[in-house]
Formats: sequence, C-alpha cells, structure tokens
Amino acid sequence: MKKCILFTCALLAVLGCAGSDDSAPSKRIVLKIGTDATYPPFETIAPDTGEPDGFDIDLIKAICEINGWRPEFIVTPFDGIIPGLRNKKYDLVISAMTITPERAAVVDFSEPYYLAGQTIAVPVDDSLITDVEHLVGKRVGVQLGTTGELMAKRMDGLHVFSFDNIGAAFIDMANGNLDAVLNDFPTSQAYIKKHGTAKTVGKILSTEFYGMAVRKGDQKLLEGINGALEQLKSSGRYDQLHLKWFDAPPAIGIAPDSTFLE
Repeated sequence: MKKCILFTCALLAVLGCAGSDDSAPSKRIVLKIGTDATYPPFETIAPDTGEPDGFDIDLIKAICEINGWRPEFIVTPFDGIIPGLRNKKYDLVISAMTITPERAAVVDFSEPYYLAGQTIAVPVDDSLITDVEHLVGKRVGVQLGTTGELMAKRMDGLHVFSFDNIGAAFIDMANGNLDAVLNDFPTSQAYIKKHGTAKTVGKILSTEFYGMAVRKGDQKLLEGINGALEQLKSSGRYDQLHLKWFDAPPAIGIAPDSTFLE
C-alpha cells in the first residue's frame, strides 16, 4: 500500500513538472506564417500529409525551433500575400519572395536567405526560342504578382498571360497555348525534372534575393528571424537543408545590398 501511494505521488510530481514546462508546444508563441504552397521545391503540399512542405517550410520550422515559436501555416495565393500580411492574417511571409524596392516600401524583409533569378522555359522540342530576344511576339506565361510577371510586362512586344500558380502556366504551355514561361530558375528546374515536358534556354536574366517579410516596424520578430538564420548558416544546418531540397550546395556570397534587375 505504501509503495502504491509513493508511486502515485511520484507520478503526480512528474505530471506537474510536465505541465509547467514553458517549452511545451501549448506554451509556445504561435507564429502564423503565410505561404503560397504551389511553388516547389520551396513550398508545396505534401501528398502524404496534406501539409505544407519544402525548403522554405523546413527553413522557417528550424527558425521557429531556435526561437521557441510554434509555426502555424496559412496557405494563400501569392498575388494577395502581402495584403494579407498587412491586414494581420498572419505574422510573417515565407514564399520564395524576391526582395524588391516596391515590396520593401510596404513590408520589412529579413536578411536574404536564397539567391535566384529569372529564366525562360520552352517546350522540350522547341528550337526557335533560345534567348530573351526571341520572346518578342510570343505568348509568355507568368505567375500573378511575381517578379517574373513584372519582368515580362517591362519587355516590349510580349503577349503576357498571368496564372494563379506557375504549374498552371507550364500545363498551358504543354497544351500548346503558350510559347514560353518566365519564372524563377530553381522552380522551373524542379518542374522540368518532375514532368520532362519543357527545358530552360538562354542565360539567367536577373539576380534576385529571397527574404522573409514581416509588417513594417515588427523589429523584435525580425531580429529573432535574422538571429536564427545566422545560427543555421554558421552551424551548417542551412547547407543541409539546401542539399536536401536542391541536391547541391547553396550559392556563395549573398549580398543584402543587391537589388532586383539592377
């Protein structure tokens, strides 16, 4: 009987300690994260779980882990992702978003975490389009609200068609309705590797740096993000995530003072 009482007391003590643990998920600060999960390998919906997955998702999960935050993902179309942030639907955006002066005027960005650039994709059997000058007079697909759309609309003589997600643009090209797709190189490469219906041509057309966005003046959150990002890079964990999703080491020399289409 005495042993039974002692065991019960010990069990209650353990449960009491567990309930007071500030690191338990229920006690953590919930960080609401906006993302457009249609852009692999940065963000997509995992077919086995139905949850967001990808390089960006793993990266922000690691940042949350360092800061003791509990991530809560809110999937939203890219063209409305900044308005959603400003309207407080979520606290942060990570969605392969290029840091541009226009965006930096309305949100604050983290330090750059990825180096990318625009590239041209064409049907795999196309031999007429080999560089940017061959896009004149052609039907070019882009994703709404992206720097690819911005670049295409700055060019003279293109017939630009905007889509809710870049996969839809590639499908329309495969169906013969587009001549080319203008999009970020890593995502175009991922689509091509999976489907084999297209190829990239010509040179990389821009130097772009991805950043995480927060509302203007949210300095404490930004400091937590940047501090954790630095830890991930210095510890080698960032490199491990990059190898996992891109099967290659990250680009060297990310410069925070570089600008889009300079």
